[in-house]
Amino acid sequence: MKEVLYTIPLNDALNLGGECPFCHIEKEIEQDLLDFVLGSGSSYMESDVREMTDKEGFCRPHFKKMYEYGNTLGNAWILKTHFKKINAEFREEVRRFSPGKRSLKDRLTGADTPGSHMSEWLNEKNNSCYICKRASETYDRYIATFFHMYRKETDFAERLKATKGFCLSHFRDIMAASYSELSGKEQEDFYPMMFKLMEENLLRLEEDVSWLVEKFDYRNKDADWKNSKDAVQRGMQKLKGGLYE
Repeated sequence: MKEVLYTIPLNDALNLGGECPFCHIEKEIEQDLLDFVLGSGSSYMESDVREMTDKEGFCRPHFKKMYEYGNTLGNAWILKTHFKKINAEFREEVRRFSPGKRSLKDRLTGADTPGSHMSEWLNEKNNSCYICKRASETYDRYIATFFHMYRKETDFAERLKATKGFCLSHFRDIMAASYSELSGKEQEDFYPMMFKLMEENLLRLEEDVSWLVEKFDYRNKDADWKNSKDAVQRGMQKLKGGLYE
């Protein structure tokens, strides 16, 4: 199949030869969103964008990454209008707040606990993030693209076999999606191939880490490092995902 726009990043990630192509995809998605929010395109100056960021806010990790991005004015604009919305909502939650113990009747009928509206609002604010939401939506499209390429590109399975597999986190997502993305016949070929790929590469990481430990034995000080110098970073990525750069 002729390469089209939505397959290009996935093909590029497969060609990198790392421990998990979706770890690279995730990083690129996040960076693209940070660029969109704070980059030279000045999306933060667009009222419709700030309406969404005002509503959804950002999680702690993404606030930190936005700060590290370095656009002080952009962050200030985002915070300025976001605080206006937060303060208005907070005043309303305070107005609705009703402290006190629940009565026996409330407990029996399942009525709201005192202060539950405030707790729900705080949980919503804590868990809501503009970047996380859009990153998740984009990531889901890449998972769908992965299966589209598997079904449509005759050489895709062979290309997968030549990779180092996936981290367990993204392999979980692939497995979860495979039940709905693939037919029963397609699954018969897909699962054995993927399990073999993962088993081989998990064993490879075990051997790399084991040899790294052995290299700290004085008797092996002159021995070849083989592929063990970055085994800790790659091993952690394989188990939980993420890039250690």
